[in-house]
Amino acid sequence: MEYEVLGFPSDEPTLTLNWRQFSYAGKFEMSNTGKAVLKEAGEIVAAAAFNADRDRSTQGWIRYLTVRNDWQGKSLGPKLVGCVTETLLDREYNQITIAVNNPIAYRALYKAGFHFTGEKTGIAELILSYPGQRTLESYVDGLKRFEDRQLPESQESLLADWLAETSVPEIVDDIPLDPSDQSVHDGAR
Repeated sequence: MEYEVLGFPSDEPTLTLNWRQFSYAGKFEMSNTGKAVLKEAGEIVAAAAFNADRDRSTQGWIRYLTVRNDWQGKSLGPKLVGCVTETLLDREYNQITIAVNNPIAYRALYKAGFHFTGEKTGIAELILSYPGQRTLESYVDGLKRFEDRQLPESQESLLADWLAETSVPEIVDDIPLDPSDQSVHDGAR
C-alpha cells in the first residue's frame, strides 16, 4: 500500500475517479482542495480531499474521503485519514477536522483517532476532530444522533451493535503502507 499526496490546495490539484467505483467522485475534480491517495499495485483504492478552515488558519479540514467499492471494509478509510492527518500536522495545522453523515464513517474516524466534538454542521453532519480526548461518553453521544435518521437496514443493525460497546474503537495502526514493511506509518499518533 502506497500513500501519496497529489498536491496541496495551493497546487490546485484535480483527481478523476470512476464514479461507479468511488462515492463523491465528482468532488475530487474540484481544484480548491488538496488531494491524497492510497494506491495498491499503482491503482488508487482510496482518496481524500483537504484544505484549511476558512476562519482558523491553523485548522485543517478533510473535506471528502472515499474508498473504492471493492476495497471497503478493510480499514483503508481510517488508514488514509491517519496519513492525511500526519501530513497536515507536519505542515501549519494543529487541529484536523472532518464532518460525517453516517455511523460507518463516524466509527471509521474513531478508528483514525478522532473524537466527536458534540457539534454538527448546518446539514446535520457530525463534526469530529484530532487531537482530542476520546471518551466512551462522547463516542456514544455521537452514535445516538444517528438513531433518529432513516438509515439502511445494514447500518441500523451495526448502529445497534456499536451502541452496546463498552469502549471506544481501537485506533487502526496495523495496516502497513508497504506490504513488505511491517512497520506502521502512523503508529506515533
